[in-house]
Amino acid sequence: MSQRVIASTAKKARKLSAEEIAEIEHEMTLYPDKKAVGLEALKIVQKSQGWVSDESLLGIAKYLDIPVADLEGVATFFNLVYREPVGKNVILFCDSVSCWIMGCESVKGHIKQQLDIDYGQTTEDGDFTLIPVPCLGDCDRAPVMMVGPDLHRNLTPEKIDSIISDYKNKQG
Repeated sequence: MSQRVIASTAKKARKLSAEEIAEIEHEMTLYPDKKAVGLEALKIVQKSQGWVSDESLLGIAKYLDIPVADLEGVATFFNLVYREPVGKNVILFCDSVSCWIMGCESVKGHIKQQLDIDYGQTTEDGDFTLIPVPCLGDCDRAPVMMVGPDLHRNLTPEKIDSIISDYKNKQG
């Protein structure tokens, strides 16, 4: 069990909202046991809260009556379960071999320069978080990235500037 979860066991579990409970209950009808619902419950809470805090993780474990360590293992295995706060726009940047061959390193460098962040970091204004992913499955249009649910292909520094500008304009 991680040090963070061990330390958080002294904290109070966050009470799940009625909406979260209703969604988790629905998922429980689709799986053979409560332990199998763990990932779906994490995704439900993340959708509601934006990330999964230690207190939320404890609340889920308590509600599903599963060991905290088991749920923490699931949460930390999947890189799209955010265990720390993330920006309003999460950029999933593909760093696969195909994207690398097609120049993703220079595109990544441009993103890092434009946003003044590195992998795993969030911009000071909380707008963007940059996360590497091993593949987004669009190799014939590499380099690629996702911002939220939107896939962006054939990236160039100019396209990056336009994409970042578009998301900033959508927010404010």
